Amino acid sequence: MIGYIKGTIEEISEDSVIIDNHGMGYVVKVPLPVLEGLRLDGQEVKLYTYLYVREDQIGLFGFENANQLHMFELLLTVNGIGPKVALGILSTLSVSALMMAIVSQDAKAISKAPGIGAKSAQKLILELKDKVAAEDILYQEVAQTSEMAEMTADTSRKEACLALVSLGYDQTTASRAVAKVTDWEQKDTETILKEALKFMLV
Repeated sequence: MIGYIKGTIEEISEDSVIIDNHGMGYVVKVPLPVLEGLRLDGQEVKLYTYLYVREDQIGLFGFENANQLHMFELLLTVNGIGPKVALGILSTLSVSALMMAIVSQDAKAISKAPGIGAKSAQKLILELKDKVAAEDILYQEVAQTSEMAEMTADTSRKEACLALVSLGYDQTTASRAVAKVTDWEQKDTETILKEALKFMLV
């Protein structure tokens, strides 16, 4: 079992990346939010992985954190949902948004994902409602808020993040872009903002 893979991004495609780990290139399928945060500039990444093995299919799936991986595994327990559909769901909804949809029985939100119709969404809710608790959603939101607060603790980075939000980017995307700026301690708000915008356009 491969718990995680750490290496540099060598190739990025529509739904997967190739990660070079000590001279071996691993093809890893990832959800869209993960894909959007990756770059081809020697960036080193760490993805939590799930190895899917069936008689007719073998695939390695990667996620930015253990919570995302756990939700992927939960989705695979639902009868009729395979890795492609599960990945599509996590490309459409964040983990906290999906958990909220399950708890509130919002089949409409889940059915926005590719490959999921109204009946499949209802079935997903029925099979997972006892595995997702309201307190888990609160934990997700607190963890996300803490992560964003840490990334924007410095005044210049916080101002750059607020500027991105004012330009129409959501808080999470803005925070991630600002966090990618290196040597930020030696840069003013304008410089950090310009470099963060470059990551938005990649």
